[in-house]
Amino acid sequence: MTALLLLRHGPTQWNQAKRVQGRGDVPLSDTGRAEVMTWRVPVEFAKFQWITSPLKRAAETASLLGAAEPLRDPRLAEMDWGEWEGKHLDALRQELGDLMRAWEAKGLDFRAPGGESPRQVQQRLRPFLAERAALGTDTVAVAHKGVIRAVYALATGWDMTGPPRHKLSEPCAHLFTLAGDGVPAVARLNIPLRAKEAA
Repeated sequence: MTALLLLRHGPTQWNQAKRVQGRGDVPLSDTGRAEVMTWRVPVEFAKFQWITSPLKRAAETASLLGAAEPLRDPRLAEMDWGEWEGKHLDALRQELGDLMRAWEAKGLDFRAPGGESPRQVQQRLRPFLAERAALGTDTVAVAHKGVIRAVYALATGWDMTGPPRHKLSEPCAHLFTLAGDGVPAVARLNIPLRAKEAA
């Protein structure tokens, strides 16, 4: 079995403003950088290879956590939110009402206009997971909420039409094991990233 430790990037100004943030290449905010500086990846993962989403907020998080020239893989980019990029999700729910509720009820097939569904995110992640498994290289991947939820759904069979079986807390890392074909399984969730002295 190959291990895959997934963690989300630090906060950005769009996160703090509760704006929909997908492929927009928004860097970490000053507050986000300060927060990431309090994080520590547990020493048991010290020898893992690092890889990140190509988006600035993920690459910068990896750098602040001490990753030396991590690989970047476009398949780890956040879900594409299309026309809703940069908008406030609560405002969209108010504006679209029943239509928005019907869209969200589609779970894995929910897709913003011109965007990408969680199922499509899973489709682009499957080759990445299979490659990691074939290499047999234990990996830390700094990615995005949508990517982590997509892997979790693959591992648990969650169809995203209701709440997940487990709450995925932040700031935490989530450990999965990959079978020989790349199919993920949950190993440990919600591994704290905050250093004890900063907690």
